[in-house]
Amino acid sequence: MTGEPRVDVRRRRARKRKRQAGMTIVEIMVVMTIIAIIAGAAAFALIPTLKRAKVKQTAADAKTIASAAELYMVETDECPSNVEELVSSKTLKASASTQDAWGNDFVIECGDDGATVRSAGPDEQMGTEDDVE
Repeated sequence: MTGEPRVDVRRRRARKRKRQAGMTIVEIMVVMTIIAIIAGAAAFALIPTLKRAKVKQTAADAKTIASAAELYMVETDECPSNVEELVSSKTLKASASTQDAWGNDFVIECGDDGATVRSAGPDEQMGTEDDVE
């Protein structure tokens, strides 16, 4: 009889270990919810940063195109009609961005003081306050 209680204790311990070995579905759901909340907060914080980055990149591209347009004006005494004309004349590298960050073409305007390059900006409409130069 001394052997039977030991076997019973061992079986109880083994059953207890089996019950404690895995995670419950509730625990997994809690962890998944916490991960989703953190991911949502990170995305919410990054959206304004991405918008600012698009505006800054478009402004930098516009300055590059304006420099190329002024060089084109010096060489040909004409205002380039579009960015593709600058690329085809090799005044602007073919690898340069010919569109703004929103996929719209830049607008080149020439005057006595040089070339101005504009983008419609985030709202994609020219003549509004969010236009990028």
